[in-house]
Amino acid sequence: MQGRAMTSTGRRGDIGHALQAMRAIVMRELVKFWQQKARLVSALVRPVLWLAVFAAGFRNVFGVAIVEPYDTYIPYDVYIAPGLIGMVLLFNGMQSSLAMVYDREMGLMRLLLTAPLPRWWLLLSKMLATALLSLVQVLAFVAVAALLGTTLPMAPLALLHALFATLASALMLASLGLLLSVHVRQLENFAGTMNFVIFPMYFLSTALYPLWKLAESGAIWVYRVAQYNPFTQAVEWIRFALYDKDPGSAPLVVLGTLVVCFMLACRGYDPQRGFGGLTQRGAP
Repeated sequence: MQGRAMTSTGRRGDIGHALQAMRAIVMRELVKFWQQKARLVSALVRPVLWLAVFAAGFRNVFGVAIVEPYDTYIPYDVYIAPGLIGMVLLFNGMQSSLAMVYDREMGLMRLLLTAPLPRWWLLLSKMLATALLSLVQVLAFVAVAALLGTTLPMAPLALLHALFATLASALMLASLGLLLSVHVRQLENFAGTMNFVIFPMYFLSTALYPLWKLAESGAIWVYRVAQYNPFTQAVEWIRFALYDKDPGSAPLVVLGTLVVCFMLACRGYDPQRGFGGLTQRGAP
């Protein structure tokens, strides 16, 4: 009986230690973000510019027909709002990848991953911190969009669904950033690598135009790529959730991509598979 009590106490202590470590990692990222207020401004400039300039120019040119999840015709700025939310999540997820590469080169990741906790738990904490930062930036963007006249549905249940969809999408893109940080070995190579990730994922998706427009215009290969793009599914999940409609298979694709990317990232950061070599600048 005494042995069982000691085991139970030890397990509670381990869980408490793990939660404390997660809290410390998340709070470090939040405090660092709070101290870098220009980072929030720079994160908002891009989507707000698209909303205020690009969407305004195409408001009456680019018609959006009555298709799911919409029950009536909508202006273009309302259509691209979920896509711009996805843009915020995408760029912040990739910026977290840059931060991971920097921390690895400075030796901070080696110090973190030597903590007496499961490696996957530490990486999960970093991923959660990135997702929470993405949510903060999304809420700020939605507030600015409302000031510019782009109003989104405000039904309570729909908003809760959209919030969950946004969090899941943020975690998916954070896991992708985590995976990319394994393979980007030098800061100098980061910009080039991102050009092969951010822009294809964003432009080959439904963030700016619906799939039926692609098929109608004859861009079949773009249509097919956009169909299988996980970012498309993330944007569609958020879009359908805002209107309290069934998002179909989008949640399965987003959550499946999240799990796969996170598992591959954990494998990449396994020291038995070469993470030690990755910590060295310019490792082959």
